[in-house]
Amino acid sequence: MCRSAFTTIIDMKNLAIIFSVMSAQLLSAQNVYLSKVEKTNDNQDKFFYKKDESINDAIYLGVIEVQGFSKDDASIFSQVYKKAKEIGANTFTLMPFENVDGTPQVFNPANYKIALYYIPKEKLTARKGDMYIFASSEKDQKININRQDYILAPRSFLKLKIVPGEIYTISTKKLLGSTIKVQPKTGDDNLYFQVSSLKVKPDNSGVGGLNLKSGDIIGLEKSYAEFLSAIYKEDKK
Repeated sequence: MCRSAFTTIIDMKNLAIIFSVMSAQLLSAQNVYLSKVEKTNDNQDKFFYKKDESINDAIYLGVIEVQGFSKDDASIFSQVYKKAKEIGANTFTLMPFENVDGTPQVFNPANYKIALYYIPKEKLTARKGDMYIFASSEKDQKININRQDYILAPRSFLKLKIVPGEIYTISTKKLLGSTIKVQPKTGDDNLYFQVSSLKVKPDNSGVGGLNLKSGDIIGLEKSYAEFLSAIYKEDKK
């Protein structure tokens, strides 16, 4: 085979690899944008909570649309939050797509809409006295809460009623996993945690090698947790 023909084959292989990578990026790309702005509101509220269905006098501001699937829900929330704050929204609801017969479609994490509202703080309905445990977006996660085992599917969460004063021990159940203990003094607020899956990261001790961790349990900020509770499925065991 002549050199020019060999070079052409190599170039074609490189082009095929580049095309494959670009296609994968396009398929996984996610677009978060304001698809409708009804009005804007001037406020300095930092929170972004899920709207209670019982509130009827919320001010409707617009719609955010999310297109394309991503496993990085924190990044998506950050984009949604920034878009919402551009028009002064402090609350939201999901807008389910409908079937031909008018019934709501099953939620699709690769394509959904979020309706944006403004509600004065004094009119917000407090949801309190519950503990939320969110899974990661990727793998099943086995956890133990006060000696009871649960298996959380990806993109799901548990919701447990808090008993003030009771100690809750949450563990990822594995040798290299995490365990935390929490003791709510009152039931005046919710608790939010997320359990991550297996992690492999460089060892920064100077010895070299890898650190393995079978799961972490982290506390979540309320706005992000309420966003996850809208796009994840509740596991009602």
